[in-house]
Amino acid sequence: MDLVRKTFDEWAQNGKAELMEQEHGKNVSKFLEKISFKKQFSFLDVGCGNGWVIRKVSTNPKCRKAVGIDKSKRMIIQAKKNKKNSNEEYIHTTIESWKYSGKFDFIFAMESIYYADSIEVALKQIYKLLKHGGQFFCGIDFYLENKATTKWSKLMKVQMHLHSKRQWKQFFVDAGFETKTKHIKDLKSKKKWKREFGTLFIIGKK
Repeated sequence: MDLVRKTFDEWAQNGKAELMEQEHGKNVSKFLEKISFKKQFSFLDVGCGNGWVIRKVSTNPKCRKAVGIDKSKRMIIQAKKNKKNSNEEYIHTTIESWKYSGKFDFIFAMESIYYADSIEVALKQIYKLLKHGGQFFCGIDFYLENKATTKWSKLMKVQMHLHSKRQWKQFFVDAGFETKTKHIKDLKSKKKWKREFGTLFIIGKK
């Protein structure tokens, strides 16, 4: 049994999908606001959950297509129910197994890549799905330096790959990306890990 899939199927039904948006929404919005969408673009969200990032991005007038994929069937069902724009699309699949012939200008993943069976395989697939010059933005709260979050794997009782900032950057370099990192903090949060460490964004350019 795939415990990650089972867990997120349950989350789609018990309100935790909306909680994820509340938990990550502020930092993700801060990050997305810094991206320069100067021309028409296509956008993929890996591990889209209930589709909240796709719904946000799809309202950009330059967004031609915004696709969300998730291994949780119930999350995808919820995302489709919440669909608001014609350029949104949601697909039940994993990044490793997805057979897709097109390419994207931007790929995004928030708190999802470390659930992959193989981070290396997932990143290689993402690299293939990017257009030349395209960018992959990967947001992670669960990383070694962020001590308060390292217990999440035991609490959730699912596979989560824990790595340091340096190790994450090396994964991206090994996959072929030009790589840099950025921290987005929520200085007003009551949670210490959000104020002092925040979300680690690894940015990979093809």
